[in-house]
Amino acid sequence: MEHHTQAGRQAELAPGLYLVATPIGAARDITLRALDILASADVLAAEDTRTLRHLMDIHGVKLGDRPLWAYHDHNGAAMRPRIVQALAEGRSVAYCSEAGTPVIADPGYQLARAAIEAGAKVTGAPGPSAAILALSLSGLPSDRFLFAGFPPAQAGPRARWLAEIGSVPSTLILYESPKRVQRLLTELCETWGEERPAALCRELTKRFEEVRHGTLGSLRDGLAEAVVKGEIVLVVGHPVAAAPSQDAVDAALLEALGRLRVKDAAAEVAEALGLPRRDVYQRALALKQEGDG
Repeated sequence: MEHHTQAGRQAELAPGLYLVATPIGAARDITLRALDILASADVLAAEDTRTLRHLMDIHGVKLGDRPLWAYHDHNGAAMRPRIVQALAEGRSVAYCSEAGTPVIADPGYQLARAAIEAGAKVTGAPGPSAAILALSLSGLPSDRFLFAGFPPAQAGPRARWLAEIGSVPSTLILYESPKRVQRLLTELCETWGEERPAALCRELTKRFEEVRHGTLGSLRDGLAEAVVKGEIVLVVGHPVAAAPSQDAVDAALLEALGRLRVKDAAAEVAEALGLPRRDVYQRALALKQEGDG
Protein backbone atom coordinates (compact mmCIF):
# COMPACT_ATOMS: atom_id res chain seq x y z
CA MET A 1 0.00 0.00 0.00
CA GLU A 2 2.86 2.35 0.80
CA HIS A 3 4.30 1.87 -2.68
CA HIS A 4 0.93 2.46 -4.30
CA THR A 5 0.17 5.70 -2.51
CA GLN A 6 3.60 7.16 -2.96
CA ALA A 7 3.42 6.39 -6.68
CA GLY A 8 0.07 8.20 -6.75
CA ARG A 9 1.62 11.23 -5.03
CA GLN A 10 3.97 11.68 -7.95
CA ALA A 11 1.09 12.08 -10.41
CA GLU A 12 -0.25 15.61 -10.22
CA LEU A 13 -3.99 16.12 -10.11
CA ALA A 14 -5.67 18.62 -12.39
CA PRO A 15 -6.86 21.72 -10.52
CA GLY A 16 -10.31 21.29 -9.05
CA LEU A 17 -12.39 20.11 -6.12
CA TYR A 18 -12.39 16.35 -5.56
CA LEU A 19 -15.24 14.94 -3.45
CA VAL A 20 -13.79 11.77 -1.96
CA ALA A 21 -16.04 9.08 -0.46
CA THR A 22 -14.56 7.47 2.65
CA PRO A 23 -15.49 4.31 4.60
CA ILE A 24 -18.57 4.34 6.83
CA GLY A 25 -17.02 1.63 8.99
CA ALA A 26 -14.59 -0.90 7.54
CA ALA A 27 -11.41 1.01 6.62
CA ARG A 28 -10.67 -1.31 3.69
CA ASP A 29 -13.79 -0.11 1.86
CA ILE A 30 -11.87 2.88 0.52
CA THR A 31 -11.15 2.77 -3.21
CA LEU A 32 -7.74 2.82 -4.83
CA ARG A 33 -8.65 6.00 -6.70
CA ALA A 34 -9.61 7.68 -3.44
CA LEU A 35 -6.18 6.82 -2.04
CA ASP A 36 -4.52 8.22 -5.16
CA ILE A 37 -6.40 11.50 -4.75
CA LEU A 38 -5.62 11.75 -1.05
CA ALA A 39 -1.96 11.13 -1.83
CA SER A 40 -1.81 13.66 -4.66
CA ALA A 41 -4.08 16.61 -3.82
CA ASP A 42 -2.41 19.94 -3.09
CA VAL A 43 -4.84 20.66 -0.24
CA LEU A 44 -6.91 18.31 1.91
CA ALA A 45 -10.14 19.42 3.57
CA ALA A 46 -12.17 17.30 5.93
CA GLU A 47 -15.29 17.48 8.05
CA ASP A 48 -13.21 15.82 10.79
CA THR A 49 -9.45 16.15 10.31
CA ARG A 50 -8.69 13.53 12.99
CA THR A 51 -10.79 10.93 11.19
CA LEU A 52 -9.08 11.65 7.88
CA ARG A 53 -5.60 11.58 9.43
CA HIS A 54 -6.36 8.19 10.99
CA LEU A 55 -7.63 6.82 7.68
CA MET A 56 -4.54 8.04 5.86
CA ASP A 57 -2.28 6.51 8.50
CA ILE A 58 -4.02 3.13 8.12
CA HIS A 59 -3.38 3.15 4.38
CA GLY A 60 0.10 4.62 4.44
CA VAL A 61 -0.80 7.93 2.80
CA LYS A 62 1.62 10.66 3.87
CA LEU A 63 0.34 14.18 4.50
CA GLY A 64 3.80 15.69 4.28
CA ASP A 65 3.82 19.48 4.22
CA ARG A 66 0.41 19.76 2.56
CA PRO A 67 -2.28 21.73 4.41
CA LEU A 68 -5.17 19.86 6.02
CA TRP A 69 -8.11 22.20 6.63
CA ALA A 70 -11.16 21.54 8.75
CA TYR A 71 -14.41 22.26 6.92
CA HIS A 72 -17.70 21.65 8.73
CA ASP A 73 -21.07 23.19 9.57
CA HIS A 74 -19.63 25.57 12.15
CA ASN A 75 -16.85 27.12 10.07
CA GLY A 76 -18.20 26.63 6.54
CA ALA A 77 -18.96 30.30 5.89
CA ALA A 78 -15.39 31.28 6.77
CA MET A 79 -13.66 28.35 5.06
CA ARG A 80 -15.49 28.29 1.72
CA PRO A 81 -13.84 31.47 0.38
CA ARG A 82 -10.44 30.12 1.42
CA ILE A 83 -11.01 26.84 -0.43
CA VAL A 84 -12.47 28.59 -3.50
CA GLN A 85 -9.40 30.85 -3.53
CA ALA A 86 -7.14 27.80 -3.54
CA LEU A 87 -9.08 26.48 -6.53
CA ALA A 88 -8.75 29.83 -8.28
CA GLU A 89 -4.98 29.59 -7.78
CA GLY A 90 -4.96 26.35 -9.76
CA ARG A 91 -4.63 23.97 -6.81
CA SER A 92 -6.31 20.61 -6.37
CA VAL A 93 -8.43 20.22 -3.23
CA ALA A 94 -9.73 16.91 -1.89
CA TYR A 95 -12.70 17.10 0.46
CA CYS A 96 -13.83 14.21 2.68
CA SER A 97 -16.87 14.10 4.93
CA GLU A 98 -16.47 12.31 8.25
CA ALA A 99 -17.75 9.10 6.65
CA GLY A 100 -19.46 8.15 3.42
CA THR A 101 -20.07 10.18 0.30
CA PRO A 102 -19.59 13.96 0.53
CA VAL A 103 -22.63 16.22 0.01
CA ILE A 104 -25.10 13.52 1.21
CA ALA A 105 -26.44 14.95 4.52
CA ASP A 106 -23.11 16.73 4.73
CA PRO A 107 -21.75 20.32 4.67
CA GLY A 108 -19.92 19.51 1.45
CA TYR A 109 -23.07 20.50 -0.43
CA GLN A 110 -22.45 24.20 0.03
CA LEU A 111 -18.75 23.79 -0.74
CA ALA A 112 -19.46 21.98 -4.01
CA ARG A 113 -22.03 24.61 -4.94
CA ALA A 114 -19.60 27.46 -4.23
CA ALA A 115 -16.91 25.77 -6.34
CA ILE A 116 -19.33 25.27 -9.24
CA GLU A 117 -20.47 28.88 -9.07
CA ALA A 118 -16.81 29.97 -9.12
CA GLY A 119 -16.28 28.01 -12.33
CA ALA A 120 -13.96 25.43 -10.80
CA LYS A 121 -13.84 21.82 -11.88
CA VAL A 122 -15.77 19.58 -9.46
CA THR A 123 -15.42 15.83 -9.65
CA GLY A 124 -15.39 12.93 -7.24
CA ALA A 125 -14.19 9.50 -6.26
CA PRO A 126 -17.36 7.47 -5.61
CA GLY A 127 -17.51 4.90 -2.87
CA PRO A 128 -19.24 4.07 0.41
CA SER A 129 -22.70 5.46 1.15
CA ALA A 130 -24.80 4.38 4.12
CA ALA A 131 -28.01 5.29 2.27
CA ILE A 132 -27.27 3.14 -0.78
CA LEU A 133 -25.97 0.20 1.24
CA ALA A 134 -29.06 0.27 3.46
CA LEU A 135 -31.28 0.28 0.38
CA SER A 136 -29.37 -2.72 -0.98
CA LEU A 137 -29.79 -4.67 2.27
CA SER A 138 -33.41 -3.71 2.91
CA GLY A 139 -35.01 -6.11 0.46
CA LEU A 140 -37.32 -3.27 -0.62
CA PRO A 141 -37.83 -2.04 -4.21
CA SER A 142 -34.81 -0.11 -5.45
CA ASP A 143 -36.05 0.93 -8.90
CA ARG A 144 -37.31 4.22 -7.47
CA PHE A 145 -36.19 5.70 -4.16
CA LEU A 146 -36.01 9.00 -2.30
CA PHE A 147 -33.27 9.96 0.12
CA ALA A 148 -35.12 12.05 2.70
CA GLY A 149 -32.27 12.62 5.16
CA PHE A 150 -32.85 13.54 8.80
CA PRO A 151 -36.38 14.43 9.96
CA PRO A 152 -36.71 17.95 11.42
CA ALA A 153 -36.36 18.00 15.20
CA GLN A 154 -39.16 20.49 15.94
CA ALA A 155 -42.72 19.16 16.13
CA GLY A 156 -44.36 21.44 13.54
CA PRO A 157 -41.81 21.09 10.72
CA ARG A 158 -41.49 17.39 11.56
CA ALA A 159 -45.23 16.79 11.13
CA ARG A 160 -45.27 18.66 7.82
CA TRP A 161 -42.22 16.73 6.63
CA LEU A 162 -43.83 13.38 7.44
CA ALA A 163 -47.05 14.35 5.69
CA GLU A 164 -45.18 15.61 2.64
CA ILE A 165 -43.08 12.53 1.92
CA GLY A 166 -45.40 9.85 3.28
CA SER A 167 -47.41 9.50 0.08
CA VAL A 168 -44.45 9.54 -2.32
CA PRO A 169 -44.72 6.32 -4.37
CA SER A 170 -41.15 5.18 -3.83
CA THR A 171 -38.88 3.57 -1.28
CA LEU A 172 -37.80 6.16 1.30
CA ILE A 173 -34.39 6.35 2.99
CA LEU A 174 -34.20 8.22 6.31
CA TYR A 175 -31.38 8.96 8.74
CA GLU A 176 -32.11 9.25 12.44
CA SER A 177 -30.30 9.51 15.76
CA PRO A 178 -30.42 6.33 17.88
CA LYS A 179 -31.88 8.45 20.69
CA ARG A 180 -34.85 9.47 18.52
CA VAL A 181 -35.45 6.39 16.38
CA GLN A 182 -38.15 4.98 18.68
CA ARG A 183 -39.99 8.30 18.53
CA LEU A 184 -39.68 8.32 14.74
CA LEU A 185 -41.05 4.78 14.37
CA THR A 186 -43.98 5.65 16.62
CA GLU A 187 -44.77 8.74 14.56
CA LEU A 188 -44.47 6.82 11.30
CA CYS A 189 -46.88 4.16 12.54
CA GLU A 190 -49.37 6.87 13.45
CA THR A 191 -49.08 8.79 10.17
CA TRP A 192 -48.13 6.16 7.57
CA GLY A 193 -49.63 3.03 9.10
CA GLU A 194 -48.16 0.10 11.00
CA GLU A 195 -48.24 -2.30 8.03
CA ARG A 196 -45.89 -0.39 5.76
CA PRO A 197 -42.80 -2.56 5.03
CA ALA A 198 -39.51 -1.29 6.39
CA ALA A 199 -35.94 -2.19 7.34
CA LEU A 200 -33.85 -0.67 10.10
CA CYS A 201 -30.10 -0.75 9.45
CA ARG A 202 -27.61 -0.06 12.22
CA GLU A 203 -23.80 0.25 12.28
CA LEU A 204 -23.38 -0.73 8.64
CA THR A 205 -20.01 -2.35 7.82
CA LYS A 206 -19.03 -2.11 11.50
CA ARG A 207 -18.53 -4.91 14.01
CA PHE A 208 -22.10 -4.85 15.35
CA GLU A 209 -23.87 -4.41 12.02
CA GLU A 210 -27.56 -5.23 12.27
CA VAL A 211 -30.46 -5.18 9.79
CA ARG A 212 -34.02 -5.69 11.03
CA HIS A 213 -36.72 -6.41 8.44
CA GLY A 214 -40.46 -6.17 9.01
CA THR A 215 -43.14 -3.52 9.15
CA LEU A 216 -43.07 -0.14 10.82
CA GLY A 217 -45.19 -1.63 13.59
CA SER A 218 -42.97 -4.65 14.17
CA LEU A 219 -39.82 -2.51 14.17
CA ARG A 220 -41.38 -0.14 16.68
CA ASP A 221 -42.40 -2.98 18.95
CA GLY A 222 -39.04 -4.73 18.56
CA LEU A 223 -37.16 -1.67 19.75
CA ALA A 224 -39.53 -0.85 22.61
CA GLU A 225 -37.22 -2.28 25.28
CA ALA A 226 -33.94 -2.12 23.35
CA VAL A 227 -31.03 0.22 23.96
CA VAL A 228 -30.23 1.45 20.46
CA LYS A 229 -26.70 2.59 19.65
CA GLY A 230 -24.79 3.53 16.53
CA GLU A 231 -25.63 5.06 13.17
CA ILE A 232 -29.20 4.40 11.99
CA VAL A 233 -30.64 4.23 8.48
CA LEU A 234 -34.36 3.50 8.16
CA VAL A 235 -35.65 2.29 4.79
CA VAL A 236 -39.41 2.38 4.26
CA GLY A 237 -41.28 0.75 1.39
CA HIS A 238 -43.97 2.18 -0.86
CA PRO A 239 -47.27 3.29 0.69
CA VAL A 240 -49.62 0.38 1.37
CA ALA A 241 -52.94 0.97 -0.35
CA ALA A 242 -55.93 0.66 1.94
CA ALA A 243 -58.25 -2.18 1.00
CA PRO A 244 -61.49 -0.87 -0.54
CA SER A 245 -64.64 -1.30 1.53
CA GLN A 246 -67.23 -3.91 0.59
CA ASP A 247 -69.66 -1.14 -0.31
CA ALA A 248 -67.10 0.32 -2.73
CA VAL A 249 -66.52 -3.09 -4.33
CA ASP A 250 -70.25 -3.71 -4.69
CA ALA A 251 -70.82 -0.30 -6.23
CA ALA A 252 -68.08 -0.87 -8.79
CA LEU A 253 -69.43 -4.33 -9.61
CA LEU A 254 -73.02 -3.15 -10.02
CA GLU A 255 -71.88 -0.45 -12.40
CA ALA A 256 -69.78 -2.92 -14.41
CA LEU A 257 -72.55 -5.55 -14.45
CA GLY A 258 -74.78 -3.03 -16.17
CA ARG A 259 -72.36 -3.06 -19.11
CA LEU A 260 -70.58 -6.40 -19.10
CA ARG A 261 -71.00 -10.08 -18.53
CA VAL A 262 -70.28 -11.36 -15.00
CA LYS A 263 -66.82 -12.69 -15.87
CA ASP A 264 -65.74 -9.51 -17.65
CA ALA A 265 -67.21 -7.25 -14.98
CA ALA A 266 -65.36 -9.15 -12.25
CA ALA A 267 -62.08 -8.98 -14.20
CA GLU A 268 -62.41 -5.24 -14.73
CA VAL A 269 -63.16 -4.45 -11.06
CA ALA A 270 -60.49 -6.82 -9.74
CA GLU A 271 -57.83 -5.13 -11.85
CA ALA A 272 -59.03 -1.62 -11.02
CA LEU A 273 -59.12 -2.22 -7.26
CA GLY A 274 -56.14 -4.56 -7.01
CA LEU A 275 -58.20 -7.45 -5.60
CA PRO A 276 -58.03 -11.21 -6.20
CA ARG A 277 -60.04 -11.98 -9.33
CA ARG A 278 -61.61 -15.13 -7.90
CA ASP A 279 -63.01 -13.31 -4.85
CA VAL A 280 -64.45 -10.52 -6.99
CA TYR A 281 -65.99 -13.05 -9.38
CA GLN A 282 -67.77 -14.84 -6.53
CA ARG A 283 -69.15 -11.52 -5.28
CA ALA A 284 -70.24 -10.57 -8.81
CA LEU A 285 -72.16 -13.84 -9.11
CA ALA A 286 -73.91 -13.18 -5.82
CA LEU A 287 -74.90 -9.67 -6.87
CA LYS A 288 -76.10 -10.93 -10.23
CA GLN A 289 -78.28 -13.58 -8.55
CA GLU A 290 -79.69 -10.99 -6.11
CA GLY A 291 -80.52 -8.73 -9.03
CA ASP A 292 -82.17 -11.50 -11.00
CA GLY A 293 -84.11 -12.64 -7.97
